[in-house]
This record gives sequence, C-alpha cells and structure tokens, in this order.
Amino acid sequence: MQNRIDQTFDRLRSSGQKGFIAYIGAGDPTLAGTEALAVALEEAGVDLLELGVPFSDPLADGVVNQQAALRGLASGTTVRGVFDSVRNIRNRSQIPIVLYTYLNPVYRFGFAQFLREAEAVGVDGVLLLDLPPDEDFGEFDVPSKVRRIRLIAPTTPQARVVELARRAEGFVYYVSREGVTGEQTTVSDTLAAGVASIRAATDLPIAVGFGISTPEQAREVALQADAVVVGSAIVKRIAEFSGQPDLVERVAEFVRPLAAATKR
Repeated sequence: MQNRIDQTFDRLRSSGQKGFIAYIGAGDPTLAGTEALAVALEEAGVDLLELGVPFSDPLADGVVNQQAALRGLASGTTVRGVFDSVRNIRNRSQIPIVLYTYLNPVYRFGFAQFLREAEAVGVDGVLLLDLPPDEDFGEFDVPSKVRRIRLIAPTTPQARVVELARRAEGFVYYVSREGVTGEQTTVSDTLAAGVASIRAATDLPIAVGFGISTPEQAREVALQADAVVVGSAIVKRIAEFSGQPDLVERVAEFVRPLAAATKR
C-alpha cells in the first residue's frame, strides 16, 4: 500500500518534476516552532520534510546540524515529543515526513514501539544513520508501513550499492560527497556517476543531499536526481533568525527559491 512518500514521487514523476526535500532539527528552536516551520515550508514548495530527532552524538552531521541537535535537546525535545509534533502537523498538513535519526534513541524507546507510534501519528519514513542493513534483523525487522530509507555514499562499492538498494524503501538517499553534512561551494564532480550506479540497481527515486545550499546547486543536482535535499543551509538560517518574531517567514523566504530551482 502506498504512503505519502510513494504518492509524492508518483505525482512528481507524472508531472515531469523533481522534488525538494528540506531537513530541519525537531525542537529547534522549540517543537511549536518546528510545527509552524513544517507548514510554512510546505507552502514554500517543499515536497517532503526530514525531521531530525535530536541526539547527543550525531556522528554523520557537521557542526551546524550538531548544534541544532543540542538546541533541540536543550528545549526538552524527546522522541515522544517529536511524535506529538508530527500529530499536530497532521492536523494542518499532509506533507510526507521522514524522521532522520540514530539508532540509540530508537533502541532506548523500543524499536517495534517506535515504528508503531511513528506510523500511528503520521510518520512516513525513517532514516537511521547508523543501522546498516546487515544488522537490520531480529528485533529491528518489524513489519511497518513506515518506509526504511537507506543511505548510499560515493565510496560505496557497486556490490554494496545493489544490496542497499534492494533493502531500501520509499527512496534512496545518495550522500553526494564524503564527510559530514554542511554547506559546500560546489556540487561534487562524481555526482552523475554515483547516481547512475544507483539507477542501475533500483527503480526507486534517488534523493541527493549533503552540501547543497544555493538555488544554482539545487538546479544542477536536479538534472541528475529525482529529489534534492537541503539541510544545513536551512538549519543555519533557523539559528540565525532564532528569537525573532518573523523566524518562520524568513526561513520560508530562504527556502522558496531553492525549491523553485528544482522545478525549472
């Protein structure tokens, strides 16, 4: 059965468009702020929202997203608080939501319980940065409508690309460059080859992220990918405008041209 992720990519494909995915840290600056941002980002052209569940040791993230996770923890954000916020967002929006997180908070919550509650409140996908498919069995192998998004990196051997793609659901997240999240001045020169290697292994949509921060970069990446992911550049503006009454409007204003660039 299709969920919002599948429906969104079907709609984009049928209209010949590419998707725009925004990442923000849940609870940064507050969970109420996260809910307001989610609605405003959809109105600004975002097709899918990634919510980072704050964790004390986000090893895949650069300093901007690390600080967002710390701000989320400082604001009292928990896994259950994130679920409550998703439930509130669902009262106003049907934008697909993927929870971006690490295994530790999910394991402590209880993996099966996490997936049950995520599905119940309206989460569409989960991206666990540090749970490889080789370990995704036993207590982690839980039937769910929540799509399990997989990461593939430029350094991933082709045999491994095939295995990761086989275990992926919803879409494949291609990390466009080595290292951690963060703004970059150029698009990776290995992007086309990396995307081609994944397309040879799966029919799932391919979203490309890590380092994209300008409309020009978003437009360039959209020529290769099915969706473009921007995170750190948005999170940086949330930090910059935090405490200002027009935070939501200013972040949406920053995102609007990024989203529009993927549609041209």
